[in-house]
Amino acid sequence: MSVWVLRTCTPLEYLIQNSGENSLQFCSSWKAALLEILFKVQELHNFLCSPLPPLELGVTAFHCRVITYSALPSLSVAFVSLLGIAFTKDGRYMAVAERRDCKDFVSLFVCSDWQLLRHFDTETQDLFGIEWAPNGCVLAVWDTCLEYKILLYSLDGRLLSTYRAYEWSLGIKSIAWSPSSQFLAIGSYDEKVRILNHVTWKKIAEFEHPATVVNTKTVVYKEVEKPSAVEMERLSFPPTRALASSLFSTQSKYDISQVPVSFQYIKPVADRANPKMGIGMLAFSPDNCFLATKNDNIPNAVWIWDIQKLKLSVVLEQLCAIQSFQWDPRQPRLAVCTGNSKVYLWSPAGCVSVQVPMEGDFQIVSLCWHPSGDSMALLSKENFCMCYLEREEVK
Repeated sequence: MSVWVLRTCTPLEYLIQNSGENSLQFCSSWKAALLEILFKVQELHNFLCSPLPPLELGVTAFHCRVITYSALPSLSVAFVSLLGIAFTKDGRYMAVAERRDCKDFVSLFVCSDWQLLRHFDTETQDLFGIEWAPNGCVLAVWDTCLEYKILLYSLDGRLLSTYRAYEWSLGIKSIAWSPSSQFLAIGSYDEKVRILNHVTWKKIAEFEHPATVVNTKTVVYKEVEKPSAVEMERLSFPPTRALASSLFSTQSKYDISQVPVSFQYIKPVADRANPKMGIGMLAFSPDNCFLATKNDNIPNAVWIWDIQKLKLSVVLEQLCAIQSFQWDPRQPRLAVCTGNSKVYLWSPAGCVSVQVPMEGDFQIVSLCWHPSGDSMALLSKENFCMCYLEREEVK
């Protein structure tokens, strides 16, 4: 892995995103109310890129309005909203969640001219999120975490199905569509993932995340660390920044643990809001074969499920808590970061730990693949860098 470019972002807490045509990248800081590279926006909280060029950006300010920006200034339009927005994968339609007179609504817009296509109310108490299926035919709408309820609507606003797994307990925490739109994975606060099919919208599988893995067919990779060795002939005084950093860095690799394996399990604090429990992350591989999950009660583990066999295939046990993971958009290769200067890559062939070649202490808290799968953006709390993966030349 090599660093392509390094950039410092104005103060902490920011995110980056590719534009729809992959020609631009954006860095936002909602503390500084700043969207770098293009423009400054007052009261900036978040933004979203439309997949369809010319570029449109949806920016929410204090969750009370949505503004769409275009690379062509004459196309800038404003819509009133309270909750969230979602674009279809092809960029043709945008869904906007609203709340009026204590009721939840969804408005569907045509992105080419921003005309209203549909406007309908949802059977939710306090709508939390919306997300389109990749084929753009179904919109998933889910309720507040106080109630387990997810509703599926067609493009014309018809209610296709409603799914509720249980009542009187904390409900949905995260969802993820499979790239083929055949499966909808729902992560909940009860530490389980439920898979719905696209034909009947009924549950076809339920994945649990126990603190101990006992199935001998599950491969558990455990990260182990050792100090890096520095050759004596490389020592100099005063040492260079790169050498000084390497003196205190550590190398890590994976060992295969023998089953049964027990993981560190953290019980949530009962008297605090937003408890660290349940399925906080979900992501399908681009070939629909694998599902990666994270149970916040077991923060150091990534669970990888075989969707074809509907069973647990691999668990990655890290030394530090999982901060973020994302699939390579071109192949079943998962990138994981844990708040240190390493990127962990898993594929069906195995997994590897990669040291980011940066000077100083670069602690990665988030990452984002380029759509080509050849490079990725790595974010720390103060800056981010663009890295590309070196490939061996075939002779």
